[in-house]
Amino acid sequence: MSWTLAVVLLVSLVQLGYNGGRAGTAAALPVRHWGDGKDTKIAPKVFILGMFEDEGSAWHNIPEFDVLARNITVPGLSPRFPSVHCTLAGDVCQLVAGEGEINAAASLTALALSPLFSLTKTYFLIAGIAGVSPRAATLGSATFARFAVQVALQYEFDARERPPGFPTGYVPQGASAPGEYPRTLYGTEVFELNDALRQRALGMARTAVLADDAPSQAYRARYAARPEFAAAAGPPGVVACDTATADTFWTGALLAAAFENAARLFTNGSAAYCSAQQEDNAVLGALLRGALAGRVDFARVVVMRTASDFDRPFPGQSAAANLFGDTPGFGIAVENIRAAGVPVVMGIVEHWEDTFEAGVEPSNYVGDIYGSLGGAPDYGPGSLFGGKKALVEQREQRLPPRTGGAD
Repeated sequence: MSWTLAVVLLVSLVQLGYNGGRAGTAAALPVRHWGDGKDTKIAPKVFILGMFEDEGSAWHNIPEFDVLARNITVPGLSPRFPSVHCTLAGDVCQLVAGEGEINAAASLTALALSPLFSLTKTYFLIAGIAGVSPRAATLGSATFARFAVQVALQYEFDARERPPGFPTGYVPQGASAPGEYPRTLYGTEVFELNDALRQRALGMARTAVLADDAPSQAYRARYAARPEFAAAAGPPGVVACDTATADTFWTGALLAAAFENAARLFTNGSAAYCSAQQEDNAVLGALLRGALAGRVDFARVVVMRTASDFDRPFPGQSAAANLFGDTPGFGIAVENIRAAGVPVVMGIVEHWEDTFEAGVEPSNYVGDIYGSLGGAPDYGPGSLFGGKKALVEQREQRLPPRTGGAD
């Protein structure tokens, strides 16, 4: 084969959307080369954030777009997941942050500060699995949150030593009883997201056909005996409800009730808890710092969690069996990351010029419990900055002059 013929064949394959053995489709994103313009930074329209391997691979080998077309190593990401994956044009990118709050915060901080990306107009889609309350949703459901609440950021007694009348060993920090509002706040207890954007994401996700299977149907039927668990016994759906973050992978009716109450308490009754995971407040904390630095738009964040397991047992089951037993919902939860997430990603990209490039104007407060981005939350102490954005000053630090001594 001549060099000329080889080049023509290669160009033809790229134009047809051939990437690593995956043929493009009519519904796929148009193929454009990243870096065609003067700006060599990658400026994704959507950045997908997962926490472990299965959440990442849910987006691989799909017909709509190919996030494996470009792999960019970013200093500061997890040693296990050191690369960002992007489509050829850079319209859609993805990273796996690593599980737990520290991994998530470290990876997202590295991304937000990376000089390789321009993220000021990027929409971030947290797309992972979670435990779910049978009071709100069921296995395989896709949940979209307005509030993320760091429910385990509390005092804790060993449950065997808890004071009389305390339902669990958890007490809000600075308080002396479980129902008191925390008097000591670290600033990451509550993040509130753009509800107008969430409503658009819900609408796009509801066009999806969610996966289900017989083992999940049989398992969720065991919750039908309790009227308050009616949502658990039904088929998977797309649900608007809020998420709870804790590094501890907890289970059981007592802790579920305690953390559900904490989510409600910390938001003055606004949060409707349904999902439990280990990273979202950490991710949001890093993105909010990025917004304060002018590198991220915090009003462009969507939190989607699909339900892999129940946070408490069905009637007659022990908490231990709920934790250590079968979790048939894992497979459909991973599958529904893609099923519910692709319509959101495609909707943003396809309607970029007419809707999403300019941003979706929020109608609610957006930010943290401190009011760091401006405005005042209606929970906690209100704004610590008088309703204005917290100032992030850049100062040059100089070493004091030497007073003597050898070099």
